Amino acid sequence: MSTGLRSGQVAQAAGVNIQTLRYYERRGLLAAPERSNGGHRLYGEDAVTVLRVIKAGQRLGFTLEEVAELLEAGRHRHGRPAAGLQERAAAKLAEVDARIADLTTIRTALAAAVQAGCDDLTVCASSACCPIPFTDLAEENRHAGPCC
Repeated sequence: MSTGLRSGQVAQAAGVNIQTLRYYERRGLLAAPERSNGGHRLYGEDAVTVLRVIKAGQRLGFTLEEVAELLEAGRHRHGRPAAGLQERAAAKLAEVDARIADLTTIRTALAAAVQAGCDDLTVCASSACCPIPFTDLAEENRHAGPCC
């Protein structure tokens, strides 16, 4: 291969740094490039696409291992739809929905604590009107009184 993109060109086009490019190469997510007569790495145009897919997959919540599995499945599909993408995307969507539900619960509790003026976690936990869900506390340990 006498033509191709050098490391810096690929990294810049994909929006990553050269260390990231080499890391993905070491991990096997990106195929090892050809070398020029002078020993420079020369990547094909597809390397930019692969790097963009990796970064997009990470932004969508997939781990590098999951992205690697999806890339590998895509390489062996032989014209068929990529195996597992729909299934994995649906599973990742369910994970995201669960995290959003958890974060919504956390946000609601924190907003209630701010609204109630809670300033001491121990005092708040022992208050009957504490908005933070201390489910482990026995009801008899709670006492009525001014909130937080």
